[in-house]
Amino acid sequence: MSSTTEQATGARTWSVAEHLDDILTAVQPLEPIELNLLDAQGCVLVEQVTVPVALPPFDNSSMDGYAVRAADTERASEASPAVLTVIGDVAAGSSGTELTVGPGRAARIMTGAPLPPGADAVVPVEWTDGGTGAGPARTMAPHSASPQGSGGQVRVHRPVTPHAHVRARGGDVCAGDVALEAGTVLGPPQIALLSAIGRPAARVRPRPRVVVLSTGSELAQPGEELAAGQIYDSNSFALAAAAKDAGAIVYRVGAVTDDAETLRATIEDQLIRADLLVTTGGVSVGAYDVVKEALTSVAEEEPEEREGEDAEATEGADAEQAVHRAHVDFRTLAMQPGKPQGFGTIGPDRTPILTLPGNPVSSYVSFELFVRPAIRAMMGLADLHRPVVRATLLPPHGAGDEEPAPLTSPEGKRQFLRGTYTGGERPEVRPVGGSGSHLIGALAHADALIVLPETVTKAAWGREVEVVLLG
Repeated sequence: MSSTTEQATGARTWSVAEHLDDILTAVQPLEPIELNLLDAQGCVLVEQVTVPVALPPFDNSSMDGYAVRAADTERASEASPAVLTVIGDVAAGSSGTELTVGPGRAARIMTGAPLPPGADAVVPVEWTDGGTGAGPARTMAPHSASPQGSGGQVRVHRPVTPHAHVRARGGDVCAGDVALEAGTVLGPPQIALLSAIGRPAARVRPRPRVVVLSTGSELAQPGEELAAGQIYDSNSFALAAAAKDAGAIVYRVGAVTDDAETLRATIEDQLIRADLLVTTGGVSVGAYDVVKEALTSVAEEEPEEREGEDAEATEGADAEQAVHRAHVDFRTLAMQPGKPQGFGTIGPDRTPILTLPGNPVSSYVSFELFVRPAIRAMMGLADLHRPVVRATLLPPHGAGDEEPAPLTSPEGKRQFLRGTYTGGERPEVRPVGGSGSHLIGALAHADALIVLPETVTKAAWGREVEVVLLG
């Protein structure tokens, strides 16, 4: 990575691919930790999990009904039901060994209850009279309703075959089977499986903690009354939501005023809970671009090596100046929107920091291209990027009968335009809103980015273009 001073001169223009490669080379997956199952949701498993016990661990009923010997029901019919003596109940959670079903006998059994010895099938209660002596039952009498409950006789109106309505031991997974492979993303079904085999926790790469902060003295928080010259802070909310969508644990910091010392102090306070820092605004060439000022002025300020008592005496002071150990490159990228970018590390733990431009569309596009892949790389995910497809470029909706002028793009820059995508056999994409990097209203209606490469200066309607799907 080049030094901050070299990049600040603007001597080089970086491509989108070069900047992204630089980020992904520097960002490493987080170290694995053991997390309780619900805390592990969305995380990547780092170990192969094998099944310690079969699922289900015993033969059990899939219906509320009667555990029987199938042979005792083979001649049963509506006209001539099989009459069996009920010897008791087998409830879910019982051992299933209290009763033995012999010839001419049956035991009431509940869904999930273990099949008692002697029984080899279950008759659904709807195929019986439920022990009432009347017609077909629709439900089972309560356990307390003796003798029509767990005693007396039951009439079976339909035959069953051996193993009917029985969940066999190991019918789902067997002991020793691989339950989940390393690299699996833990969603609700995987959490269910881990809990079903008795695992209270999983070893995973944790979701990164991402601190998002915006800069600008003109920013007010939603809900506050705007003063003259102020606008509401939308960037920090947009980026925090995007980071959460990418899988991160997010901490949003209120807007920081255009003061370098205040920004340094804020960043230093946030380092303790950050695996990744994301700032927006203050990275261009203006007189009040505070992020660039704050981080460029402290870059390369490494504490000198000290020996003996001098080193011990200054150790505490060095810790307080964590933010003053920064290596941040501020770059010009060949892209639109999002030309000014910054990337580097900060603090004693070399926490990655990405500094994004302040215009809302520039900020969001930059997040999708650079921050989202970084977050997913830190999680250990294999799939880092949004899906990319090809689609036919069509004029915007509401363009009228007269075809609008073709899209234009500056030569030498990769342009990302907001669009609406329609899939199917012949995918189509239409621009939405203009190309201005402040048009956040259009961004809210877009579900894709239309990509015009560096070599394209004019895109005619009907041509095929690359599309990044956002939804």
